[in-house]
Formats: sequence, C-alpha cells, structure tokens
Amino acid sequence: MKNRIIFFVIILFSIQTTFSQIKQGRNQSFDANWKFQKGKGVDAKATDFNDTDWRKLDLPHDWSIEDLTDTPNDSTVGPFYKNNAGKNATAFTVGGTAWYRKTFTMDKSTAGKKVFIQFDGVYMNADVWINGHHLGNHPYGYTAFVHDLTEHLNPAGTPNVVAVEVKNEGYNSRWYSGSGIYRHVWLNVVNPSHIGNWGVQIVSKNVSEQVADIHFTTEIENSVANLSLTVEIYSADNKLISANAAEVSGKDKVEQMINLKSPKLWDIENPYLYKAKMILKQNGKLIDEQTQSFGVRSIHFDAKTGFTLNGKNIKLKGGCIHHDNGPLGAAAIDRAEERKIELLKKNGYNAVRFAHNPFSAALLDACDRLGMLVMDEAFDMWNTNKTPDDYADYFKDWWQKDLTSIIQKDFNHPSIIMWSIGNEIPEIIDSTGHKTSKILADFVRNLDDSRPVINAIPFHLPLIARKKWDVTDPAFASLDVGGYNYATQYYEGDHKKFPERIMVATEYFPPKALENWNYVEKNPYVIGMFSWSAIDYLGEAGLGLSRLKNKTDKVGGFQDTFMAPEWPIFNAYTGELDLIGNKKASSYYLDVVWRNTPIEMMVHRPIPAGKKELTGFYDFPDEMKSWTWPGHENDTLQVRVFTRSSVVKLELNGKIIAEQKLEKGSIIAKFNVPYTAGKLVARSFEGEKEIASETLTTAGKPFAVRLKSDRTTIKASKNDLAYIAVEIVDSEGNIVPNIDDKLIKYQITGNGILVGAGNGNPRDMSSFKKPEKNVFQGRGLVIIQPNGKAGNISIKATSTDLKDGILMIKSK
Repeated sequence: MKNRIIFFVIILFSIQTTFSQIKQGRNQSFDANWKFQKGKGVDAKATDFNDTDWRKLDLPHDWSIEDLTDTPNDSTVGPFYKNNAGKNATAFTVGGTAWYRKTFTMDKSTAGKKVFIQFDGVYMNADVWINGHHLGNHPYGYTAFVHDLTEHLNPAGTPNVVAVEVKNEGYNSRWYSGSGIYRHVWLNVVNPSHIGNWGVQIVSKNVSEQVADIHFTTEIENSVANLSLTVEIYSADNKLISANAAEVSGKDKVEQMINLKSPKLWDIENPYLYKAKMILKQNGKLIDEQTQSFGVRSIHFDAKTGFTLNGKNIKLKGGCIHHDNGPLGAAAIDRAEERKIELLKKNGYNAVRFAHNPFSAALLDACDRLGMLVMDEAFDMWNTNKTPDDYADYFKDWWQKDLTSIIQKDFNHPSIIMWSIGNEIPEIIDSTGHKTSKILADFVRNLDDSRPVINAIPFHLPLIARKKWDVTDPAFASLDVGGYNYATQYYEGDHKKFPERIMVATEYFPPKALENWNYVEKNPYVIGMFSWSAIDYLGEAGLGLSRLKNKTDKVGGFQDTFMAPEWPIFNAYTGELDLIGNKKASSYYLDVVWRNTPIEMMVHRPIPAGKKELTGFYDFPDEMKSWTWPGHENDTLQVRVFTRSSVVKLELNGKIIAEQKLEKGSIIAKFNVPYTAGKLVARSFEGEKEIASETLTTAGKPFAVRLKSDRTTIKASKNDLAYIAVEIVDSEGNIVPNIDDKLIKYQITGNGILVGAGNGNPRDMSSFKKPEKNVFQGRGLVIIQPNGKAGNISIKATSTDLKDGILMIKSK
C-alpha cells in the first residue's frame, strides 16, 4: 500500500506542470489537458488510476472521426468500418466506450466557494466522477448538463481528478453523431449566494423603434439578507446605457424592467446585440457578476400576415443542418460553428432548422452575430425507437430535464424564433402521440411563452399506417406552428379546414424547391421552407447521390428512389453545399428560385456507354459548372440552364447553337450540346432584351496547386481555425474542374497543426487526419488549428507534376 501511495504521488507530481490552479470566476474553460483512452473493459474512475500512458488531448474531441488503422483493408479505411453497428446511417464509423480524465487543483482563494462543472455536450451516456465519487449519468448526447463538485473536492493545493466514461454503444442514431466530449467544458467557481446557472432570462416587450421594455428575470441561489441586484445595459461598443437596481434579500427570483429608449433592433440584416451585466452584491460588496448578450426584437406569427420580425414580413429561406463539421466530425470548435453559418448566410439563407437536436452555444452565438433565424429542435424520437438503442430508451425519465436544459441554456438568443419538440415522431398519428405532443408543448410554453412551439410531421406516417392525412389533425392541434415534412400537397386542403393554422415546410426534397417557394410567396399562412439539407453531412450515406446503372437493369423500389447505402460511401450528399462548403447544382438552382441570381448553367458529367443515371427524391443529376471535358470531344452533353427569364440562347465559341422558350411555371431549359473546347455562353432574354448571361470556359492542363485561406490572420486560440481552400489551376489561374483523384500532400510548420483534410467526394473514404487528400472536381480543403501561441503558420501543398502551393497565415 505504501508503494502504491508513493506511486500515485509521483504520477500527480509528474503531471503537475500540465495543469493549473482553478481560481474564482465564471465560465472558466476546462478544455485543456485531458487524458483519453478507448476501451470497454477499463474502469478508470478511481483517483489513483494510472493514466500515465493515456493520450493527452484538448477538448472538444470526437474519437469517431479518427483513423481506425494505418493499414487500410477491404473493411477498414480511415475512420470507416464496413461492419459497424449503424452501417451507412452512421457513416460506417465506430462508437464504443472511452474514458476522459483531468487532474486539477483549487487555489486557496476558492475556499468556501461553490464549484460547478458544465458539459456542453457529450455523446452519449456520460457518467461523471470526481475523486472517485459518482456525480451522475447523462444519457442524451446533445444537451448540456451541470454537476456540483463542491462537497467532493480536496483541500486547496491538493490534486483532484474528474473522470468521464462515455458510452456510444449499439445502433443509436440515424445519422453520424460522433463520440466523446465533443463540445466545451466549463468550470464555475462562485460564492454560496450567486446567480443561478442559466439563471438570467431577458425578454423584449412592446418593441418599437422609439422604445422597448426589457424584462429581466434572475434566479438567485442561496439568497440571504442584505443582497442587491443591479442590471446594467451596455451598447455593442461597451457604453453604459441604462441600469436598474433592486433589493433581493431572501428572494430566489428577481423581476426587473428597463425602458430602453430608441433601441437598435436585432434583425437579419442588422443583428445588433446589447450586453446585460447582472451585478449581485451583499452589503455593497460584489459577490457575483454575470454578463449576457441579447437582442431587442419582436416576433409574430399569424396565418393572415405570416411571420413578422419587428413588424416586417419575413419569408423563411431555410435549410436543415446536422451538427457535424465535416472533416472535423462532431467536434464543435467555435470557428467551425461560425463558418457554417457564414457559408449559409453568404448563400442566401436567413434561417436554419437544427436537425434533430439542440446545437452548441457557439453556433447559436454565430447565428446571433450574423443574423440567422433558428428553429431549435429537441428530439428525433419520443417513446418509440427509430433505431434499437436510441434516446427513446431514456425519453420517459429524461425529457423534462432535457427540455429544461435546452430552453434555459438557449433562452436569450434572439436568433431563436421557434422551439421544435420533435421530428417525424412515429406515434404522432395515434392517441399516445397526441397526448405526448400536448404535454411537451405545454411544458415548453411554461418555460417560455414568448416563442411558438412546432413539430415536424411527415407525409409518410399516415401512408405507412394506411390512414388518411387527417389523422394528423390532433397532432397539429397542440402546436402553434405546423411543421410539414414533404407534405406541401396538403397545404391548401388543411388551410380550408383550419384557416388559422400557420404552416412551414420543415423539410422538402431539393428538386422541389421552386414548387415549395411558390407556396411561400403566394400564401401568407405558409411562412417558409427548410430544405433537406443545406449542407452535406456525415451519415445517411447516399441519400441524395445519383448513381449509374446498366441500361438493361430494372429499376424501382426503395433502394433505387431513396438511398444507396452500399460501401464505400459515407455522406448523405443531399446538401446544397458539399461537405467542405462548395456549391452544388442544387445550390445554384436555389439561387434562381430565391432570385439571388438571374441565371445559372450546369453541365452533366458524361455518362459511360451502356449506363444510365438513376436519381432519387433528393438527387440532382450529376452536373457541375464545367466546360472542361477532355476525351469527350463531339460527345453530346446535357446542359441545363436555370433562369426565370422566358427565353434562353446558347452560344458555343461565338456561334448561337440553340434557343429554347421555357415552359410556363418552369425555370429550367435543357439542351444537348456536342462537346467542343472553348466558351459556352448561356444568355437569358425577355422579348428582345438580354437579362443576364453566364460563361463556362474550358480550363487548360493542370499546372499548380493554389492555396487560399478564409482569413490571413487568425487568433492564436485553439478555438480558432484557418480554412484553406485547395485548388488545382491551369497556367492562367482557372480551376481545372475535371480533376477528381489528384493526391495533394501537405506540410505544416510553425505555430499550427492540420486538424482536418477533406473534399466534396462522398465516396472518398480516406483519412481526414493525415496530411494528404485527393481533390474532387479540382478542389479540396485543409483545416489548420493554432497551437495556442502567436506566430506564423506555413502551409505547403505538393503534388506530382504540379507547381507547389505555399501560403502563410498569422496567429495572434
């Protein structure tokens, strides 16, 4: 026993340099210096467990995106395993069980304080111990949770060990979930009397350009005598605008109101954010302080006027998104979350639907800053399982805790305009589902009566049950807004029966974007649409991927119209943007549907002899913006032009080769064009007037690798990232789009590392972590993370027969 104690002391002493003392303060990052080990047979909760040989890492972390082997074989390559539990649904990736451990000490200044640890997201089934004491289990992988460490901490200066066992076992998800502590962890060290965790709620009422009433509700933990609470409102440039003070002794909840003159309103074009500082004092001495961003805005939903933001009608141009970040897996690094919203905003979206779970605080912060509206969704299942081991096993005991966590954590984000209680819930068409729907909706309204409740109800559930659509009537009755998945055909009939019902396409097939948008434009009771999906995601592999069949093959049935789950394939390919953020055909089509651009031209990839293309509900044809098809001279290629103009003319190398008048109600003109290198021009006309044109030019031979960073200067923080676009270009700098299999190798030097390499190819199942990756359609991506130190980061890209690409970025 003596030797064991000595050994433990040596272990703690040896890692003393890797952790720092924790002092008093809120929202202290607890991400750094964790130990990690996979293994179902491990029991690492004891304080003196020997973890010296474990891997060291920082959070957020997702182990399912990491390579399984360095020697690929027929069933294992990169992070993919052909015989995984979830097969194509979970992207052929592997979950399992793993442990995280972190050692830390408390500073002497923390004596007598309360200490809380907050996990923003652990997938899934997390058990947490502190110094060998079990704090609890948290099953749901998408909600934040908090544990009180106070009673089990060692005296100041003595090491403490927090241990987390994560169990992502079985087939528990319909998409890629990731595995591990994939979001941030925080430590809050506060006085015994303090503002509650997520204990501040801010609501704007009576909002106009002249004035707004800002209501503050603050929860006080362990309220005692002689307490006062002051709320101060600051402008975006940190100028004090107004304040309100209240005596709160003995109260556990404090209501305050500030009448804000000439408020700057939050909207999608000018997302202005104020800051509220909550100051808790005892006998005039500061004992706690919390700062909360908020926006001043009003929202209203009505079947006659639609959705209005600050009194202005807004049509929701939405997209559904999953939580993964492509080559990073589920790791919710702040910059990755922000970039996702930046890409969507740039491409014309003003709203996102979280599918089908709550997202990170970092992503919501980005929505607040950038002006992106949010449908915040809680669950993909209630009491009925969709997969054998999913959240339905826990729903009965956990739904109240998880809904409370979601709404309390996300309450103050002005970007959130709706709470969604579910997606395609199997029991929603029977009496048990109707009852559950009402219970959940009422529970949400009790927590927040300032936003409507929605549920996404699909067209197929009644069909499967051999029932009529009106079996959904009781389910809609408990909602404030009706979510329709692929069910636009029921809009008009339902409106006649229920003229006050507000409707939105919570999902639609991307090829049906025009039909969906027409409903939105013509009917105020249809407030918007959310495509499935805005960005490609890991899992549901092949859902939106067109594929080739022999001409003689018979086609039909589920596999030919809905999904191609065969190995090797790992992403759904339903996105308007691909896995690394580049536009696909459906995105260009949506640009014309939403009138963002007047004309877009696509060319179909040549189909091999003896083959035919098969597309499903979600699929666009295999087409791209390219007039570079060497080896296909004089082959006839299909050209599609998207435009709202009535006439399209095609020119090839200066000569008009075709003209087409679009059919009424269509925005697609189709041409068959023999391929000849040069310039292909599409021109759109109304009468004799040319409205717009687009030109595709044949690229030259591959000449060089070009690197382009989204930003040349980034923060040295590990929460920042540089996204480096990788392009194969000809001697004149044109991207060569017909290059699909050129391997690029990367060398990173200086104060950064490569944390992800990717492309848009849903069949490229190579490593995301190695410093090499093929391009797809002449493009690729590398993601660079600073190491925490300021300085230069150099990226060099090399490939055979091509000039090197070199780029320098700065971290500071």
